[in-house]
Amino acid sequence: MDGHRIAFDTERETLLIPLYGKAVESRKRRPILYDAKALEIIQSFDYDFSALKIPQKTNTMMCLRAKLIDTAARAFVRDHPHSRVLHLGCGLDSRYVRIDDTNVDWYDLDHPEVISIRREFFPETDTYHLIGSSVTEPAWLQQVPSDGRPSLVVAEGLFMYLDEQQIKTLLQDIRERTGPYTLIFDAFNVFTSRMVRNHPSLKKTGASIRWGIDDPEELTRWFSGIQFTEEIFFTSNEVIDDLGCGTRITYRIAHIVPMARKAHRILVYEIGDA
Repeated sequence: MDGHRIAFDTERETLLIPLYGKAVESRKRRPILYDAKALEIIQSFDYDFSALKIPQKTNTMMCLRAKLIDTAARAFVRDHPHSRVLHLGCGLDSRYVRIDDTNVDWYDLDHPEVISIRREFFPETDTYHLIGSSVTEPAWLQQVPSDGRPSLVVAEGLFMYLDEQQIKTLLQDIRERTGPYTLIFDAFNVFTSRMVRNHPSLKKTGASIRWGIDDPEELTRWFSGIQFTEEIFFTSNEVIDDLGCGTRITYRIAHIVPMARKAHRILVYEIGDA
């Protein structure tokens, strides 16, 4: 795939931001997250990644996000042998490789043109599957067996690009197909969802931020069976203890301020029976 030209529109081009960010981080002596696959993929493309203009603090956050979600996903598949993971809006992320659990039945979902590129780097197996579809088109769920396995749904860097009704419908459609499941995703608060529209990387891709949430309990009122279980803050976790002194201090100060602490965080829910 040497010299392959990437050409995506609006939101789909945003998948390049975390991909390149993980590659940059992986070149460091002590990276937050090491991703050999990200390094391999960016070397295969004829694309000016520097034009994405990713600020260092944004890259630190993205790698923290990936690391924390990896940890949660790894714990889930460890505690639920032979479970299923639905990775929505997977982009070119290599979470399946990083988790490295051959017992999990894993589904990576993204737009068809994204999946066509993924196939060059992530071949399907009996337990690893690729689905090319918009997440808002419910027909894709027919490719997921309805067999009662414990299921984890991961939506990293996705829900902020959808509107509230699209998210509600998606969560209900998944439950109808798979039964109860655990949901983990990252979210802006409402203020940040408005302010982040001026972020240089988003301006470059032309993506639109459509949704933010202040109170995690809000989802429990969307429909019956939703239970809020955990809020994981980027400003306070075990990973930041290994960051540079200045970064650690910045995060700890931010954690004191509720608006900063909740600006962007990870939320975990149990989606049970209706």
